[in-house]
Amino acid sequence: MDGEDQETWGERAVCRTADPDELFVEGAAQNRAKALCTGCPVRTECLAYALDHRIEHGIWGGMTERERRALLRRRPLVTSWRRLLETARSEHDRLARPDEARAWEATG
Repeated sequence: MDGEDQETWGERAVCRTADPDELFVEGAAQNRAKALCTGCPVRTECLAYALDHRIEHGIWGGMTERERRALLRRRPLVTSWRRLLETARSEHDRLARPDEARAWEATG
């Protein structure tokens, strides 16, 4: 992602108004910081940015630095986390839609 992309998605991030010190914490405080990411509309973009740029500190996309390092070790051949995560999200959305449509038809 280039800087313009980060600026665009960053404007929609739930944490944009949070105190940055709350996102760069250690220990149990990380769980509170990760909770801020729950339901964030740009969680995928945020995580992809951190992974693609090998950001070592803070909570990004709902993952700690330790969790991101482990993911990077498990998937060393990924060249674009943005592309991978956006493809996975699109596939998830595509597979979820038929179920929603069938449920609507059954109840509607």
